Amino acid sequence: MRCIIGLGNPGPQYAETRHNVGFRVVDVLAERHRLPEPQRMLQAIVGRGKIGGAEVLVVKPMTWMNNSGRAVARICTHFDLTPTDLLVICDDINLDLGALRLRRSGSAGGQKGLQSIIDYLGTDEFPRLRLGLGRLPTDTDARAFVLSPFEPEEEAAADEMTRRAAEAVECLLSEGIEIAMNRFNE
Repeated sequence: MRCIIGLGNPGPQYAETRHNVGFRVVDVLAERHRLPEPQRMLQAIVGRGKIGGAEVLVVKPMTWMNNSGRAVARICTHFDLTPTDLLVICDDINLDLGALRLRRSGSAGGQKGLQSIIDYLGTDEFPRLRLGLGRLPTDTDARAFVLSPFEPEEEAAADEMTRRAAEAVECLLSEGIEIAMNRFNE
């Protein structure tokens, strides 16, 4: 079983923020593949079903971005998952808006949700898909930037990025991470 984890913050006030692009991708996948209604469990919203024949969990941790590892660790324990069974989807302010970066493993690169997962699991050896939010504007606070919505002129690019990220996940599940990296990394 694969576990697709979209990172974000719970609550309607954060739903449209840049920080919640991971949640958006999980929602697109659940809708596109008509996954059963997700349930609240283990400090997360968890859906279970099949994507392209692969049995998957789709997860939105409800422990806030900076403490995502708590819910992820509970999910791994409960479902007997290893870190390599995961795919973590998160935002990245070091990538241009719309860029995707799929990797087998690596550092958190300043992304606090990833760092929390690394801390809780004790390893950085899990796949992750980073979604570019656009570079942090000069004289802008990073926290304020990621907790703001996309500007109206950015929405089309953000929607396209979300759609392509869902396709990258589908490709990873059906054809493997190497092919997905070659096809979707920018």
